[in-house]
Amino acid sequence: MDLSKFLATEGEKPLDNIVSNGGFCGIFRTIACIGDSLSSGEMESMMNGKKGYHDYFEYSWGQFLARDAGCKVYNFSRGGMSAKEYYTSFADESGFWDEKYKSQAYIIALGVNDVTCSLKFGAEFGDLVDIDKETDTFISYYTRIIKRYKEIQPKAKFFLMTMPDDMYEERNSLCEKHSELLYAIAEKLENCYVLDFRRYAPVYDEEFKRNFYLGGHLNAMGYRLTALMVESYIDYIIRNNSEEFKQVGFIGTDYYNETEKW
Repeated sequence: MDLSKFLATEGEKPLDNIVSNGGFCGIFRTIACIGDSLSSGEMESMMNGKKGYHDYFEYSWGQFLARDAGCKVYNFSRGGMSAKEYYTSFADESGFWDEKYKSQAYIIALGVNDVTCSLKFGAEFGDLVDIDKETDTFISYYTRIIKRYKEIQPKAKFFLMTMPDDMYEERNSLCEKHSELLYAIAEKLENCYVLDFRRYAPVYDEEFKRNFYLGGHLNAMGYRLTALMVESYIDYIIRNNSEEFKQVGFIGTDYYNETEKW
């Protein structure tokens, strides 16, 4: 057995090793995926010249992940979701703050609609100072979502997903800012890690979209591919920070090991 395959490897990039069966993502028994249409397995139909949008959760990358890793995954998502809507109404109306849904890990994939709202309607995206403030900005609502779930599950791990490069020049500056802000949050808040799809995922160019898109959203193959990337990235993070994940089995219990980092 080559144990090196399960340890940190010098020079390895996050998506160099695509894992099987979820890799070390499987150490989490409960995971919540917070996001928009791209976290909901949304399929885009076209009938009689009219588009339709359909959230098929069984095709979401979260449910592919659940089947791969054998864990319970909650879809805390809906097409069109923004950080503001999630925090101010959607999570409460859907019962997603309820203790019965508390999870060992949270994967947050919000930002696409927030960028759109900023470009089209002038919604404030915010800056680093808003991480500690309750302001009407994307970054403030995003941070408040994390803090609320930290109250529910204090030792949970949070994985914050940046947006892949999709070749839309008018969105690039805000997507870069989004990435910068997520890194700042991860630096400031305990147990937060960045899934930097903008830096390490394939560019969502015409060739990518020809194979993995259906209209303006991913197709079934695209959601499956996304699941593999999410699992592999989390596996990479765990292998490269193993000391910080030793007590995952105690998350949600009254126990811990005082001789290890907690």
